[in-house]
Amino acid sequence: MNISAHAPLHLLHRKPIGALATHSREPLGFPYPTALPFALDAQHRPVVLVSRLAEHARNLEIDRRAGFLVVDTPPGDDVLNGERLTLLGQFVPGGLEPALVRRYLRYHPDAERYLALGDFSFRVLEIERMRYIGGFGAMGWLDAAELDPLEPLSDEDETALIDYFDRHIGRPAQVRLAGVDRYGADLKVDGQRRRHAFDSAKSEMPELERALAQCIAEQAK
Repeated sequence: MNISAHAPLHLLHRKPIGALATHSREPLGFPYPTALPFALDAQHRPVVLVSRLAEHARNLEIDRRAGFLVVDTPPGDDVLNGERLTLLGQFVPGGLEPALVRRYLRYHPDAERYLALGDFSFRVLEIERMRYIGGFGAMGWLDAAELDPLEPLSDEDETALIDYFDRHIGRPAQVRLAGVDRYGADLKVDGQRRRHAFDSAKSEMPELERALAQCIAEQAK
């Protein structure tokens, strides 16, 4: 079944926590799942902050291949009718580039204390394939290139859009912008994650500013 990439893309942006499955070193070969927070980079790739002492970090040093699961459970805990996305790929070292650190901390500000320890670093999932399930009868495989064929926003453009959002006269005080891309805005409303999907992809900065102004107007209602 053909699946639009917009649904898995927005699901990734809505959820703050995923399940990472690595290949265990000891006992050898077993799947080793764990839950941990993540954010997305400008290419919508999951980014995790891991300690070099963690079991999953040690596993990735031996074998970078991993699975990553993101789930949106509907009311009533009926998980089989909720959205699920399984990503397959390799978690590669992401370093501590300033742009990546800034972006991650906008989503997870408490992570600053882990970064200060000097033992933590980023891993970025190089997606190869993904399996999306949107409920009964809505499922399919997608390749990584299908997730977003457009050029990602630069760090400079995203920073300018966040400044625009923060300075907008109509912005409610409890609403902050964690990140923005050509398809939507990741909001923090009273500290809680909320995804605002645009009505269509926005290719130019003026379009993105107008979409953010519309987002602010809706949040102010």
